[in-house]
Amino acid sequence: MPQTDHFGYPLTLPGPAALAPWRATVSAFLAHGSSTPEHLAETLRLAPDFALGHASHGLFCLLLARRELVTVAEADWHRAKEAADRVGATARERAVVDALRDWLDGAPRKAADRLDQTLTAHPADALLMKLVHGIRFVLGDGGGMRRSIETVLPSYGADHPALGYALGCHAFALEETGDYARAEREGRRAVSLAGDDAWGLHAVAHVLDMTGRAEEGRAWLETNTGAFDHCNNFRYHVWWHLALMYLDKGEIDRVIELYDNDIRAERTDDYRDISNAASLLVRLEIEGVNVGGRWDELARLSETRVDDRCNVFADLHYLISLEAGDRRRAADRMLASVSAHAEEDTDMGRIAGTAGEPAALGLDAYYRGSYFSAFRHLSAARPHLVTIGGSHAQRDVFERITIDAALKAGLAQDAEDLLRARLSLRGGLDRFAAERLEQAARMKRAAAIMQDKRLRAVPA
Repeated sequence: MPQTDHFGYPLTLPGPAALAPWRATVSAFLAHGSSTPEHLAETLRLAPDFALGHASHGLFCLLLARRELVTVAEADWHRAKEAADRVGATARERAVVDALRDWLDGAPRKAADRLDQTLTAHPADALLMKLVHGIRFVLGDGGGMRRSIETVLPSYGADHPALGYALGCHAFALEETGDYARAEREGRRAVSLAGDDAWGLHAVAHVLDMTGRAEEGRAWLETNTGAFDHCNNFRYHVWWHLALMYLDKGEIDRVIELYDNDIRAERTDDYRDISNAASLLVRLEIEGVNVGGRWDELARLSETRVDDRCNVFADLHYLISLEAGDRRRAADRMLASVSAHAEEDTDMGRIAGTAGEPAALGLDAYYRGSYFSAFRHLSAARPHLVTIGGSHAQRDVFERITIDAALKAGLAQDAEDLLRARLSLRGGLDRFAAERLEQAARMKRAAAIMQDKRLRAVPA
């Protein structure tokens, strides 16, 4: 009897034994569950010739952006291809195998396009939907995320087992494309339907952050911890969002407490964890907070990732950690690595060239105290930074550094222009912007006084 997943699509499994762990794998993946790897391992133990299982594992590895896992993903592709050739695979399963090959060949955009094409024939497949969403997130393709989910959303009726997770993805895509009111509605509905939908929960947190509603954001996250306490490393990212809310409220002690006890609860070198920590410490330092020796741990871990060149977003956060942690030699190696990455004829290589290299030069200049140079390089990177992936909230650290560099370089009008552009994107005034707009205004008033000829001394 053919086996089917919980969306009604056939699976090339040898029998029913592996069906339950595979369904558990997909459910956990949709919820960012920490149990995903163990369910997938059990599936492949029971069905070692399951091509879709091997290919999915390979894509999971590539999403983690670690050089050593590229080798694992390559082995996964070989296992998947051999299994598909030996025992067969459906067209849907083969598409995932081929998408893994695309990404391994340096073309994650092609992988996402291939999976989207497969989704047109299998619109109710939440695994494909989430894989596309994840790959396009890595590419900073908010419009692509939204088009993909909105194409298949009509297939998610009230009885679809993954409706809540689909709405969570839709909510995040809506937020990243600026439709904040609709994103908030969809995200809240997602969590009401799937209580463990951390992605939908965090989509609402994004909206509340982008619209300057820190107190609402605090309450939303603190009253819904059950939606993310089951998560893998993603739970640290949700704690990071809570820290941003407290930072905007000016409650620095609480931010530090969250950093030490939750955000860095496990001192991993996972790039998502490093980026959470580094970007929060930068925000604190821009506010004049002494973060003590916390950079040392991040810098020590980042030294081991200098040659990864898997993800430009990750590399820039490693560089921040190295610069702030005073690892000069390693920072220089990181700059050289980004430059080498920019020479590669791959999707990520092109992103490194247009966004990564100028941003890296700007960060290096900033930490050397060359603020005008930092502003110039970061401004050159700015139109392209969306392509490094992550979210508006995550990339905002580069906005803040650029604005801080402009102010420190005495470029009040440039700082104000950046703040106005940032406000237009966000849709709400936060404390950071309000204080810097006032600072820029004071600088401009002071400059006007200094340039007023009427106030100059007249020679006797």
